[in-house]
Amino acid sequence: MEKQVLCFGEVLWDGFGAEKKAGGAPMNVAMHLLQQQIPVQMITRIGEDKLGDELFAYLETQKFPTQLVQRDPKLPTCLVTVYLDENGHAKYTIPQPVSWDNIQPEKIGVKEAFPFDVIVYGSLACRTPTSLDTLLLLLKNHVFKVFDVNLRPPHYNLNVIETLAQNADVVKMNDEEILLLSPQNEQHNSLEDKMKEFGRRYHVKTVCVTLGGNGCIVLHHNRFYRHPGFKVDVVDTVGAGDSFLATFIAGLLNDLPMEEILVNASAIGAFVAGSYGANPVYNFEKINALKQQK
Repeated sequence: MEKQVLCFGEVLWDGFGAEKKAGGAPMNVAMHLLQQQIPVQMITRIGEDKLGDELFAYLETQKFPTQLVQRDPKLPTCLVTVYLDENGHAKYTIPQPVSWDNIQPEKIGVKEAFPFDVIVYGSLACRTPTSLDTLLLLLKNHVFKVFDVNLRPPHYNLNVIETLAQNADVVKMNDEEILLLSPQNEQHNSLEDKMKEFGRRYHVKTVCVTLGGNGCIVLHHNRFYRHPGFKVDVVDTVGAGDSFLATFIAGLLNDLPMEEILVNASAIGAFVAGSYGANPVYNFEKINALKQQK
């Protein structure tokens, strides 16, 4: 039977000046999994407001599964302000409270309706006790768990991050995040040593650290794998890490060798960084051309 993935967390609008695009890391991961033919559902919550109606309609036009999308009669749909620097790197201003701060456990019986094998979750939607408690109930299921650290200052708590990491089989973060999450006495250790210690401390089998334009490094079952990344003219980095993670998950589900997984994930991530927005339709001619780089 084909493995099915459940994504948990925020769905929102990313505001680029006068324009807005649907986003949120868990939704972006789900969108890319759908492009890669992986069955997926998402638990989130959007407001019963104009922005929420527009977001719900957008998801339906994208054939995005909305059966588990909750609506909130009081809290608004989230509209994030995105700032792009001269290199296309994004900074975010995220309002609070918003609808996905109030994800309810009313559909925790989802396991019967959607027998998921993998759950993907991040830290942002866990900034409130309500959504965090709902996620922790889901994590009691005996499934494969993927934690995308995805820190958005000041919207995180280190104790919560530790709890989320302790539940995970795979943790994905960037080089800044692993530095932040390493104890003070490890700050001068090599990246590899930090990853080993992180995996040991939280009993995580797979630790993936992305390095921006310098690729990624993965500690998987006590062995390191590296990829230098692919060079691309960056348009914006929004969603690049999410597309990398989705491709990484798809590779694990398809039992691909880790070396191949990292080539695929790096190429998709580079393609998205070279495109506008988080969820461009794949152009396999461009993606395959990236893979030919020496």
